Amino acid sequence: MLLFKEKIGYHHWKLAGLAALAAASCVSLTATASAAEKAVVDAAATSEQAVEFNVYLPLRDRAGAEAFLNQLHDPNSANYHQWLSPAQFNERFGPQAGTVNKISNELSAHGLAVTEVHSHSLHVSGTAGGVKSAFGTSLAMAHFASGKQVLTATTPVRLTPSLQAAGAVVTEFSDKIWMRTVSVPSLLPQNRESATGGYWFTDLKQAYSFPSFKKLTGKGVTIGILMEGGFNQPDMTAYFGHELLPSPKISTVNIAGGSPFNPNGSFETHLDIQQSGGMAPDASIILYNLPTLSDSNILSGLTTIIEDNQADVVNMSFSGPEAGYTAAYNGGTDFTGILNIYDDFFMEGNALGITFVASSGDGGALGIPAAACFSAAPPTPICGPMEVGIGIPAASPHVTSVGGTNLVTTFNAKNPKDLNSAYVSENADDDPLDSDIFFGTTASGAVWGSGGGISIQYAKPAYQKLVSQSNLPKAAKKFRTIPDLSLQMGGCPGGTLFFDLHGVCPPDRSFVWEIIGGKQEGVIGTSASSPEFAGLLALKIQSTGARLGNENFDIYQLAAAQANGSGNTVYRDRIEGNNGAYKSTVKGGYNMVIGNGTVVGGDFVQGPGLPVAGKPQTPTNP
Repeated sequence: MLLFKEKIGYHHWKLAGLAALAAASCVSLTATASAAEKAVVDAAATSEQAVEFNVYLPLRDRAGAEAFLNQLHDPNSANYHQWLSPAQFNERFGPQAGTVNKISNELSAHGLAVTEVHSHSLHVSGTAGGVKSAFGTSLAMAHFASGKQVLTATTPVRLTPSLQAAGAVVTEFSDKIWMRTVSVPSLLPQNRESATGGYWFTDLKQAYSFPSFKKLTGKGVTIGILMEGGFNQPDMTAYFGHELLPSPKISTVNIAGGSPFNPNGSFETHLDIQQSGGMAPDASIILYNLPTLSDSNILSGLTTIIEDNQADVVNMSFSGPEAGYTAAYNGGTDFTGILNIYDDFFMEGNALGITFVASSGDGGALGIPAAACFSAAPPTPICGPMEVGIGIPAASPHVTSVGGTNLVTTFNAKNPKDLNSAYVSENADDDPLDSDIFFGTTASGAVWGSGGGISIQYAKPAYQKLVSQSNLPKAAKKFRTIPDLSLQMGGCPGGTLFFDLHGVCPPDRSFVWEIIGGKQEGVIGTSASSPEFAGLLALKIQSTGARLGNENFDIYQLAAAQANGSGNTVYRDRIEGNNGAYKSTVKGGYNMVIGNGTVVGGDFVQGPGLPVAGKPQTPTNP
């Protein structure tokens, strides 16, 4: 029966993911397919078909922007934490008027009009005929299996001369969606009936020594959730009410129309809100609700987040493989420029004081199947092993990447009323899988585990050099590595080889609860650990009274101080585990499974003098 429940849990996740990918906007050009599904072309678009899309431009003087960010995060600099406004950033690093005018005039000659100018992009409107004239590609009406209709480009985009000269990127013409949510439903015993889950937010707050509710609640701080799928307020009332608290204040900003609440499609949205809000119950939460996880929609969401400048910390529980943007996975066309555009957005957010947090991924260090696995006619039925790699947005040096572990807490089997959830131990073991549950290919060797590894796109940031590199591969000393730190993510999804052989999960696999559609469901994934940390950052922002910007500077300074004995024990780093390519050992120190370790919440926020949460449903931890 447990096997059946596990398998249903997996298929529930997979089908929900495909349905979400099909929820593309029908009023603008969008990315139109996942690695597993492409839209079916119905007919060519008429030349008069109205279209809108964005042209993304790289930062002006990117090196200067990076140098300025270093000053903003250097306590010895006069610019320390002197955050900019969006207008100030645009003036210093946004597109120059001459560049905008040249592009506008060139597009105008093809019947396309630049209607808005942003720090990173130009919004363009026109017709399908204008797109063909300017970019040499026809548009077609197409649909997904769900029936959702979209406009797709039939041939690769050919940028105009001024756009090429400016290093521009057009994301809406892509026919792939690489981004995926990183959580899986899991049906296992309750924590109040076992030592490994399911955990409510109060259990985690005690286990990780988060600050006492009497001291810090997130009041005055705003958490942004960037995700597809609306939320259901009765579920939020029920979830927080379970732990004797009212629901946080939650509002929605719809991006390109957003997407409605759906018990399947909103699974990730609910997890993000409930985990982050549980850690900081008095914080305000803004859901930036996307229609899909296409690059175009995500970048539109980031544009709104930055220009509104309301969220102090933003959680992103999705991931797309860096390699998926390379030429090998796109018929010879290189789309890695999109990765640079993402990083530009995160740089501006950091300059405004915004902290970005992202899930490191759930496929361990094995980020993507080989390119041949996505061919219409693979050379063999088995297309090879999973490839080593990591994903965006976690790979960005301007984002805090959160990995995960399995958590074990105290448990009193003789007294079910005893809610004590004190920390006992953790492991970061992966779960080898019987198939590729992430992309649905025939690739072999897939694992479930904490995402981690080496970027192929971003250079090693200076703050990562504060911790020892001696145990890392040579490439890791030159390029960005993830994760930065970890919290509980859980394990044993459907398709676990151990479960297939033994009928039970491996020892010490944990999970959390969420409530959605009136039902209580167990969940695993770094989509849980990431919003948990976003909630902790809200407490830190309340404690310091100011925004934090790129929190990685502080994360690694604390790790370095702990390593040399001059600081507090902020991280539990002596946790054994692996993620399919890299290991975490009891020797401690930074590694590419758990980063600097799991966080001791109170010490991370303020130091050992800060009162911490006690047993769940008590005054320090309601």
